[in-house]
This record gives sequence, structure tokens and C-alpha cells, in this order.
Amino acid sequence: MNLQALGDKLHRYRIQLQRTVDEVAAFTAINVERLNNIEKGLLEPTGDEVLILADYYRCDFKFFISNEQVAPFEQTETLYRAHGREFSKEDRSAIQEFLYLCETEEFLTQEIHGAASTFAYTPRGNYFLAHAESAAKEFRRQMGHTDREVPRDIYSEFRSVGVHVFRRKLDNSKISGIFVMHPVAGKCILVNYNEDVYRQRFSAAHEMAHCIFDSEEGASVTIPGDKDIREVRANRFASCYLMPPETLRLLSNPAIWSEEETQKWANNFRVSCDALGIALNTAKRTDLETSRRIRGYRVTRQAKIDPELPESLTTQQRFRKAALLERGLSDHYVKLCLDAHSQGIISLGRLAEALLCGYGELAILASLYGRTVHGY
Repeated sequence: MNLQALGDKLHRYRIQLQRTVDEVAAFTAINVERLNNIEKGLLEPTGDEVLILADYYRCDFKFFISNEQVAPFEQTETLYRAHGREFSKEDRSAIQEFLYLCETEEFLTQEIHGAASTFAYTPRGNYFLAHAESAAKEFRRQMGHTDREVPRDIYSEFRSVGVHVFRRKLDNSKISGIFVMHPVAGKCILVNYNEDVYRQRFSAAHEMAHCIFDSEEGASVTIPGDKDIREVRANRFASCYLMPPETLRLLSNPAIWSEEETQKWANNFRVSCDALGIALNTAKRTDLETSRRIRGYRVTRQAKIDPELPESLTTQQRFRKAALLERGLSDHYVKLCLDAHSQGIISLGRLAEALLCGYGELAILASLYGRTVHGY
């Protein structure tokens, strides 16, 4: 074990997460003097201490003890250098958990299902908006959609081409989404669960554009209103994917839509009235005045549809699953973890780690999915 390299990794993670040595000591029960010496490379930690610290930093323990094991270390450092002031201490921990979930999901997916299909698009020319429109059309085609069809569960569609999508509550309401090219898991999207449910949907599609076009650029943060050309292209992709111009041209004249009819069409597309008004104007279906009127309407919160919280759920189930989503635990991910445990791929302890919970919560969580946990 290279003690200097290990200490450096631990120190850098602690700084990234804005933790003091005292805070780490209080959580891990490893005393301050010992932690300082481990970080300085003067002391070799025990095996248990390595596991405890890996759990604290939500990182594979092999990363700390091996010079070959990789983690999204450089990616997060780049992210915080560029946008550090946007992230609270809590948000940094949330992002670290998100990356851990992505790596776990990738491992379990490979073990159970093998390699996922992919989506590849090669831009032609230098017109970014044309790239967005063409890529959206091609992705819709690969997903089997006709011009008249609206994607219902976009999260499932993105996962079907190997993209890891997690929704997680972030404190900073200005952050809509984050894209990270994980060195192990690949393309990863985090959507701020604090946002309106239809805004989350648009944000996920926006981040999907970064997966397609900007994976070589490293991690990125999406803040509404950013006029960077890549952000504009990502918005255009999201709009064309969710509301293809071909479909918008088939609609009745928006100039005579009532508020109720506008809300109906926005809900059919699973987008906000604001996004619909912009898309209609871009497609030359409205003048600026009509677009502004449409953008001023709102779909009621009760009418909005979340594919990961279907109407078939009871009130209690909906509440409990929403609480899981807030922590980043999607139906897809939870079921994958439960399947992996039932097939003997991961132990009970590893299952608890993967689901960010203690042993006592496992049986309750599994029962929410009509499952039992063996060995508990």
C-alpha cells in the first residue's frame, strides 16, 4: 500500500467535501491525530479503517489501496473548480452519493444484463442547433417513436442506452442538472429533484444532450439562463426530443387556445407551458405575443404526471417512493439491487450500502416492492 498516495486521496476527498478532520473523526470514530497521520502518509490504516473511510466518502475502498483503481476524482475536482460556489457542503455529499450510485448501477447492470445498447450520433457541419434537431430526431427514431408520439418515460429511455440517470434533491435551486463522464460508469446524469416535475423532465433531456455532444468536455452544471452555445444546443435537443416540430405542426392554431386547452397540450407533452410556448414560437406556430400568453399559463401540480410515481400507487406508497427518489433511489435502481442480492451477486451488507440504508431499513424497503430480503 502506497501510504503517501492513500493519504493524498483521503485529504483531497475531504477538501472536496469541505469536511474538517474533526467532522470526519466524529463520524468515523477514528481519532483526529490518527486521521492526520494517515492523511500525511505517516501511518498505515487498518483494513477496517479503510472500509470505514471508503464508506464515509462513498467510494470503492479499492480506489484508496490501489494505484490502478479509478474513481471520478478528477471530474469532481474540475466541477468544483469551475462552479465551487454553487455547491453547499450538503450538495457535495449528494453528488458524491450520486456518483457512488452510478458506479454501483453500472457494476450490477453488467453482472445481471451485460452491456447496454448505445446511442451514437456524429454531428455534421458547424451549426449547433441543427446538430440538436437532427440528434433528437435520430434518438426518437431509435426509441421507436413516430412523429405523433410523445416519450412517456424518458428516464427509462436514457437508461436503455447505458446512461445512468438519478434524481436527487439539491439545496441550490439554481442547479437544474449535472453531467459527469464517470471513468468507470460512463455517462451519468443527476437531475435536481427539488425542481418542478416537468422541469426535471426537461433537465434530464438537456443533460442527455451533453451525453451525446459533450462527453469529451468533462463534467458540467446546468443553470437556467446560461447562454453558452453548448447549453443552447442542449435546450434545443430537449425541446425537439420532447416536442418534435413535426408534431407541433399538426396541432390546431395555438392563437385560439384557451388557458384550459393550453394546459391540456402541455400536459400531453409532459412539459411546462413555458417550454411549450417557446417551442411553438421556434416552430413558427405562434407570434411572440401568443407565445408569451401561453408561457404565462401553468399546469397545476396535481395534473402533472411523473412516470416514476404512477397513479397506481397508494398514497402511502407514493409518499415512501417519493422519499426514496429525493435521496436518489429510483425504482430501476432499487429493483436492480434487490435482484442482485436475490441472485447472490451481492451480500446483505453490500445491499444495505448500495441502498444507502442500515440493516433495519432493508426489510421495510424491500416490502415496498413486494420483495423479501433473505438472510435478514
